[in-house]
Amino acid sequence: MESSPYFKTSAPASADQPLFWGFLALLVWAPMPLGSNRVWSISILTASALALLLGWLWLYARNRVQLTPTSKRAWPIMALLVIANGWLGVQLSPVGFTLSAADTAQEFLQGWGLIALFVLALVLLSSQQRIRWTIYVVVASGVFQAIYGSLMTLSGTEFTFLIPKDAYKGVATGTFINRNHLAGYLVICLSLGIGMMIASLKSTPSGTWRNRLRRWMTALLGAKARLRIALVIMVIGLVLTHSRMGNSSFFIAMMFTGVVALILGRKASRSTIILLASLLVIDIFIVGTFFGVEKVVDRLENTSSHRETRDEVDQYSISLLNNHLLDGSGAGTFYTSFPEYRGHDIRIFYDHAHNDYIEFLSERGVIGMIPLLLVILATYIAAFWAQWKRRNPLMRGLSFGCIMSMTAMALHATVDFNLQIPANAATFMLVLALGWISLFHKKEKGDT
Repeated sequence: MESSPYFKTSAPASADQPLFWGFLALLVWAPMPLGSNRVWSISILTASALALLLGWLWLYARNRVQLTPTSKRAWPIMALLVIANGWLGVQLSPVGFTLSAADTAQEFLQGWGLIALFVLALVLLSSQQRIRWTIYVVVASGVFQAIYGSLMTLSGTEFTFLIPKDAYKGVATGTFINRNHLAGYLVICLSLGIGMMIASLKSTPSGTWRNRLRRWMTALLGAKARLRIALVIMVIGLVLTHSRMGNSSFFIAMMFTGVVALILGRKASRSTIILLASLLVIDIFIVGTFFGVEKVVDRLENTSSHRETRDEVDQYSISLLNNHLLDGSGAGTFYTSFPEYRGHDIRIFYDHAHNDYIEFLSERGVIGMIPLLLVILATYIAAFWAQWKRRNPLMRGLSFGCIMSMTAMALHATVDFNLQIPANAATFMLVLALGWISLFHKKEKGDT
């Protein structure tokens, strides 16, 4: 493998190295089996995450691994996540209330798996080399999903994960069932990839023409060129999903985070401005011309309250929410509780609210929602603070990717349920961990 700032293999292997590779494999596996949105696939994801964490704890008990500086500083976030998931245990208890104990129990177990992934990211991403590997593995997974979804659509071979598609034909879904969930996943991968592009930009002047030529050749032939190609491929896949909010949230979040980076960077970087401008120009005008961004625009223009029923679902869900505002109806019970409140004009079966905020609040109540909101808010602040405080290019790139991912997911959550899909929720837990890593990671001796 070539020697580059992206991949270095000189560091000695540590005791938790096999766990790290297992963690990366789990990140790639999560979206494969229909976004892990089946009982058997979420069981595999949850059991694997808990097994990896138990393996790390066993090594820690034998003094073969240590806590990272980030894991020591982010313990309040871990505590909030435990409190949030512990509330589901209360809903299952005799003193609690849930409309479906089986569904709430599944959410309860899944929650521990997601917490395990968050903790694993904090303790396993102990070096810059591992951080880079993680980001590039996630980007590679996004590239696979984009290529697979695009080929299935463009060739007319409509398959998801080893089974023929029975919905969303003619649009890219990857190995997910719903195009919006592929879009949500690709936006996370794109955000982290763009963050890595930001981290690779040179902040010093080129100087002589010879140095400029060397940098241009490196950009054309090196790892940055491969990463840029990966970003273009993922944008093609995102456009081919024809997801309105998926595409909108991506471009809005990218522009917003770009402005934030330029402001908090204290000095506008010409290379950053050029990169963001090229992303907009190339991805919108060139990629869109050949792969149908106008169809996304048409869907946005043709959207109306008369043709969409999601807004009515939100309105009827408010009644459900008001009746279970404090304690919730039970995690995972929306499809059980909603039929009682929906009007006769809703003739489609809705198993989710198409609004993550409403669904989380109606199922978990204010008590279960507050810890989750605190986690999101604190991580958002940490990523902003890292963008202002850190001067390490990789840490600034991580904070950029975290801010962009969280902004896009916050927008998409108003009209969809990405965080109800285990694969997207698992990848989002990585994003949350990266936000804290970007603020507290310290370069140690031998770190690359």
